[in-house]
Amino acid sequence: MLNHPTGGGLAEYAVAKDNLIVLRPPEVSAAEGESLPVAGLAALQAVTESAGVKLDGTGRHVNLLITAASGGVGQYAVQLAKLGNTHVTATCGAHNLDLVKSLGADEVLDYKTPDGVALNCPSGSKSDVVIHCAMDIPWSTFEPNLSTNGKVIDMTPGPRAFLVYALEKLTFSKKQLVPMLMIPKKENLSG
Repeated sequence: MLNHPTGGGLAEYAVAKDNLIVLRPPEVSAAEGESLPVAGLAALQAVTESAGVKLDGTGRHVNLLITAASGGVGQYAVQLAKLGNTHVTATCGAHNLDLVKSLGADEVLDYKTPDGVALNCPSGSKSDVVIHCAMDIPWSTFEPNLSTNGKVIDMTPGPRAFLVYALEKLTFSKKQLVPMLMIPKKENLSG
Protein backbone atom coordinates (compact mmCIF):
# COMPACT_ATOMS: atom_id res chain seq x y z
CA MET A 1 0.00 0.00 0.00
CA LEU A 2 1.95 2.94 -1.29
CA ASN A 3 0.49 6.37 -1.69
CA HIS A 4 1.06 9.07 -4.24
CA PRO A 5 2.08 11.95 -1.91
CA THR A 6 5.08 10.11 -0.48
CA GLY A 7 6.05 8.84 -3.92
CA GLY A 8 5.64 5.35 -5.15
CA GLY A 9 2.01 4.76 -5.97
CA LEU A 10 2.81 4.81 -9.68
CA ALA A 11 6.46 3.76 -9.57
CA GLU A 12 7.83 0.71 -11.35
CA TYR A 13 10.16 0.15 -8.38
CA ALA A 14 9.60 1.47 -4.88
CA VAL A 15 10.83 1.10 -1.33
CA ALA A 16 8.14 0.27 1.22
CA LYS A 17 7.87 -0.81 4.83
CA ASP A 18 7.46 -4.56 5.19
CA ASN A 19 4.14 -4.16 7.02
CA LEU A 20 2.63 -2.52 3.93
CA ILE A 21 3.42 -5.20 1.35
CA VAL A 22 2.45 -8.78 0.57
CA LEU A 23 3.31 -11.14 -2.23
CA ARG A 24 0.86 -11.11 -5.11
CA PRO A 25 -0.34 -14.60 -6.02
CA PRO A 26 0.65 -15.50 -9.61
CA GLU A 27 -2.99 -15.96 -10.67
CA VAL A 28 -3.73 -12.31 -9.80
CA SER A 29 -2.68 -9.79 -12.46
CA ALA A 30 -0.55 -6.79 -11.53
CA ALA A 31 -3.48 -4.44 -12.25
CA GLU A 32 -5.82 -6.46 -10.02
CA GLY A 33 -3.14 -6.85 -7.37
CA GLU A 34 -2.55 -3.13 -7.04
CA SER A 35 -6.21 -2.13 -6.91
CA LEU A 36 -7.75 -4.95 -4.88
CA PRO A 37 -6.30 -3.96 -1.50
CA VAL A 38 -7.65 -0.42 -1.57
CA ALA A 39 -11.36 -1.27 -1.84
CA GLY A 40 -11.03 -4.52 0.08
CA LEU A 41 -9.11 -3.04 2.99
CA ALA A 42 -11.38 -0.01 3.19
CA ALA A 43 -14.43 -2.28 3.38
CA LEU A 44 -12.76 -4.60 5.90
CA GLN A 45 -11.80 -1.72 8.18
CA ALA A 46 -15.26 -0.13 7.90
CA VAL A 47 -17.14 -3.36 8.62
CA THR A 48 -14.95 -4.80 11.37
CA GLU A 49 -13.26 -1.88 13.11
CA SER A 50 -15.68 1.00 12.58
CA ALA A 51 -18.98 -0.93 12.53
CA GLY A 52 -17.81 -3.56 15.03
CA VAL A 53 -19.07 -6.55 13.03
CA LYS A 54 -17.44 -9.87 13.93
CA LEU A 55 -16.94 -11.83 10.72
CA ASP A 56 -17.50 -15.16 12.46
CA GLY A 57 -21.11 -14.19 13.24
CA THR A 58 -20.66 -14.18 17.02
CA GLY A 59 -21.18 -10.45 17.54
CA ARG A 60 -24.34 -8.55 18.34
CA HIS A 61 -27.00 -8.20 15.63
CA VAL A 62 -26.45 -5.06 13.55
CA ASN A 63 -28.81 -3.35 11.10
CA LEU A 64 -26.35 -2.08 8.51
CA LEU A 65 -27.04 0.27 5.60
CA ILE A 66 -24.48 0.48 2.79
CA THR A 67 -24.82 3.32 0.28
CA ALA A 68 -23.41 2.90 -3.24
CA ALA A 69 -23.27 -0.84 -2.62
CA SER A 70 -22.50 -1.68 -6.24
CA GLY A 71 -19.22 0.27 -6.15
CA GLY A 72 -15.81 -1.13 -5.28
CA VAL A 73 -15.93 -0.66 -1.50
CA GLY A 74 -19.67 -1.30 -1.33
CA GLN A 75 -19.48 -4.73 -2.98
CA TYR A 76 -16.85 -5.91 -0.51
CA ALA A 77 -18.71 -4.34 2.42
CA VAL A 78 -21.95 -6.20 1.61
CA GLN A 79 -20.18 -9.56 1.43
CA LEU A 80 -18.09 -9.00 4.55
CA ALA A 81 -21.07 -7.75 6.55
CA LYS A 82 -23.07 -10.86 5.69
CA LEU A 83 -20.35 -12.98 7.33
CA GLY A 84 -21.31 -11.28 10.57
CA ASN A 85 -24.61 -11.14 12.39
CA THR A 86 -26.05 -8.36 10.23
CA HIS A 87 -29.15 -7.37 8.35
CA VAL A 88 -27.85 -5.51 5.29
CA THR A 89 -29.85 -2.86 3.48
CA ALA A 90 -28.08 -1.46 0.44
CA THR A 91 -28.55 1.34 -2.07
CA CYS A 92 -27.48 1.32 -5.72
CA GLY A 93 -28.73 2.24 -9.18
CA ALA A 94 -31.68 0.35 -10.70
CA HIS A 95 -29.44 -1.54 -13.13
CA ASN A 96 -27.42 -3.02 -10.22
CA LEU A 97 -30.25 -4.15 -7.91
CA ASP A 98 -29.86 -7.84 -8.85
CA LEU A 99 -26.06 -7.69 -8.51
CA VAL A 100 -26.22 -6.26 -4.99
CA LYS A 101 -28.94 -8.74 -3.98
CA SER A 102 -26.72 -11.58 -5.28
CA LEU A 103 -23.88 -10.33 -3.05
CA GLY A 104 -26.06 -11.02 -0.02
CA ALA A 105 -27.95 -7.81 0.74
CA ASP A 106 -31.25 -8.47 2.53
CA GLU A 107 -32.91 -5.32 1.18
CA VAL A 108 -31.88 -3.26 -1.84
CA LEU A 109 -33.07 0.26 -2.67
CA ASP A 110 -32.78 2.13 -5.95
CA TYR A 111 -31.16 5.36 -4.79
CA LYS A 112 -33.30 7.39 -7.24
CA THR A 113 -36.68 6.31 -5.83
CA PRO A 114 -38.32 8.31 -3.01
CA ASP A 115 -37.48 5.62 -0.43
CA GLY A 116 -33.95 5.33 -1.79
CA VAL A 117 -33.39 9.09 -1.64
CA ALA A 118 -34.72 9.17 1.93
CA LEU A 119 -32.74 5.99 2.86
CA ASN A 120 -35.92 4.37 4.23
CA CYS A 121 -35.36 0.67 4.89
CA PRO A 122 -38.26 -1.33 3.39
CA SER A 123 -38.54 -3.33 6.64
CA GLY A 124 -38.95 -0.09 8.59
CA SER A 125 -35.91 -0.79 10.75
CA LYS A 126 -33.51 1.92 11.83
CA SER A 127 -29.83 1.53 10.92
CA ASP A 128 -27.33 0.90 13.69
CA VAL A 129 -24.49 1.65 11.28
CA VAL A 130 -24.33 3.20 7.82
CA ILE A 131 -21.28 2.59 5.66
CA HIS A 132 -21.58 5.65 3.47
CA CYS A 133 -19.74 5.05 0.18
CA ALA A 134 -21.61 7.66 -1.88
CA MET A 135 -21.12 11.39 -2.15
CA ASP A 136 -23.32 14.36 -1.28
CA ILE A 137 -25.85 12.83 1.11
CA PRO A 138 -26.35 15.32 3.95
CA TRP A 139 -26.36 14.37 7.64
CA SER A 140 -30.01 15.45 7.81
CA THR A 141 -30.92 12.50 5.54
CA PHE A 142 -29.13 9.96 7.73
CA GLU A 143 -30.10 11.23 11.18
CA PRO A 144 -33.81 10.22 11.20
CA ASN A 145 -32.96 6.73 9.89
CA LEU A 146 -30.41 5.92 12.60
CA SER A 147 -31.09 3.92 15.75
CA THR A 148 -30.58 5.70 19.09
CA ASN A 149 -26.81 5.12 19.11
CA GLY A 150 -26.45 4.86 15.33
CA LYS A 151 -23.43 6.04 13.42
CA VAL A 152 -22.53 6.87 9.85
CA ILE A 153 -19.07 5.86 8.67
CA ASP A 154 -18.20 8.30 5.89
CA MET A 155 -15.90 6.53 3.41
CA THR A 156 -15.31 9.73 1.41
CA PRO A 157 -15.12 12.43 4.07
CA GLY A 158 -14.74 16.04 3.11
CA PRO A 159 -14.43 19.14 5.29
CA ARG A 160 -18.16 19.08 6.12
CA ALA A 161 -17.88 15.52 7.51
CA PHE A 162 -15.11 16.56 9.89
CA LEU A 163 -17.17 19.57 11.01
CA VAL A 164 -20.25 17.43 11.69
CA TYR A 165 -18.05 14.89 13.51
CA ALA A 166 -16.64 17.63 15.76
CA LEU A 167 -20.08 19.12 16.47
CA GLU A 168 -21.53 15.71 17.36
CA LYS A 169 -18.64 15.14 19.80
CA LEU A 170 -19.03 18.60 21.35
CA THR A 171 -22.76 18.16 21.88
CA PHE A 172 -22.39 14.59 23.21
CA SER A 173 -24.80 13.32 20.58
CA LYS A 174 -25.52 9.59 20.69
CA LYS A 175 -25.77 9.57 16.89
CA GLN A 176 -22.44 10.10 15.18
CA LEU A 177 -20.85 10.79 11.82
CA VAL A 178 -17.40 9.18 11.75
CA PRO A 179 -14.97 10.13 8.97
CA MET A 180 -13.17 6.99 7.74
CA LEU A 181 -9.40 7.13 7.53
CA MET A 182 -7.97 3.89 6.15
CA ILE A 183 -4.96 2.62 8.08
CA PRO A 184 -3.35 -0.46 6.47
CA LYS A 185 -2.30 -3.17 8.90
CA LYS A 186 -0.11 -6.16 8.12
CA GLU A 187 -2.62 -8.64 9.59
CA ASN A 188 -5.29 -7.35 7.18
CA LEU A 189 -2.99 -7.55 4.17
CA SER A 190 -1.98 -11.17 4.57
CA GLY A 191 -4.95 -13.41 4.07
